[in-house]
Amino acid sequence: MRTEASVAVDKDVVERLIEHVRNDTTDMVDSELHVPIAHFVGEERAREEIALMRRLPLIVGHVSELPRPGDFITRDVLGVALLISRQDDGSIMTFRNMCKHRGGRVEQKESGHRRIFMCRYHGWSYNSEGGALRPLPYEDSYGPIDRDCAGLDRIRTEVRHGLIFVDMSNDPDRTVEDYLGPEVDAQIEPWGLERATIFLDKGFDLPINWKLVMDGAIDSLHAQYLHPGPGNVGSRTLTNVAVFREFGRHGKLFQPRTKLKALVASGEDLGASSKYVASLLMVYPNAMVIGAPDHVEFWTVWPSTTNPSQCSICIRFLVRPEILTPEMEARINKSWEILSKAATTEDFPMETWIQQNAQAWPGGTFRYGRNEVSAQHLHHQLARDIDEVA
Repeated sequence: MRTEASVAVDKDVVERLIEHVRNDTTDMVDSELHVPIAHFVGEERAREEIALMRRLPLIVGHVSELPRPGDFITRDVLGVALLISRQDDGSIMTFRNMCKHRGGRVEQKESGHRRIFMCRYHGWSYNSEGGALRPLPYEDSYGPIDRDCAGLDRIRTEVRHGLIFVDMSNDPDRTVEDYLGPEVDAQIEPWGLERATIFLDKGFDLPINWKLVMDGAIDSLHAQYLHPGPGNVGSRTLTNVAVFREFGRHGKLFQPRTKLKALVASGEDLGASSKYVASLLMVYPNAMVIGAPDHVEFWTVWPSTTNPSQCSICIRFLVRPEILTPEMEARINKSWEILSKAATTEDFPMETWIQQNAQAWPGGTFRYGRNEVSAQHLHHQLARDIDEVA
């Protein structure tokens, strides 16, 4: 079992980053991209994006939240109430949190341990194991009930790398392994997320379109301007020096930490390590795995189903217990202090101003330069997927 804190980074990526550092260059594409501002404020576009996301595997939790059979968590995902439960064989099932009688929620708490879920409206109840309907109060007063069809509705669920994926399309022919592909698997595997626990869990509700949050996170240009000052984000990574690798729908942004520039200048022999390279893996469409030297920042960004100018964000720090020391805890808490300050006092206010400007001037376009490869990728992929359906 690997216990080192840092994680190896692809050698070819490090070589390209070193070349960029030496030449003051970055990855670029052939042309810039203009995205209609209406895509950030328009209700029709928002409906198309939500409909798309409901057809894709989405990450809704981590296995450490459900350590024992009978443990459950509830989630509201794109307007759909979900009930996620650990089964006796160790598998995880997801049900609609919706009674088959008159549609009430059968569980109201965010998490807990239950063997029976009951709707408080009329007392219909269901087993946590498999979601089967239990004997009903006043059952003789109802008409015939086909119990094979009266259990909680199941939603296709898979666990990969310790992450819980749900697929509301219930497509039986698509697996999460196929959806991610071998390259994304290879990028996630070294972090050992299946062994990780949730060190920190924060949520934010913001007056911002979800794509602006994604844009800000996968942007390699703004750090020195929006996050200046010693010790802040802008002093820790180089601006406009990046490598982007495309993995089908997904992609990964690599940026050199400032210490890499110093090592290149000194001529030292460099290892391919997360100590020197910051990385952000975008698991399309709305999740991000951000590699730090000793932990993972895991983001999910959810559009509002009622207002294109709102979203919710969940940020979690995942850590492998076997490497967690008091010294590391202090470093991780310091990382959150830096991230929290940057996000709440710099990123989120800027994105709120952008959203306000977009609402006031929805007829123009936003420009993504040739060097904004990672942000271009997200918008190109959304356009491809939505146009294919349309």
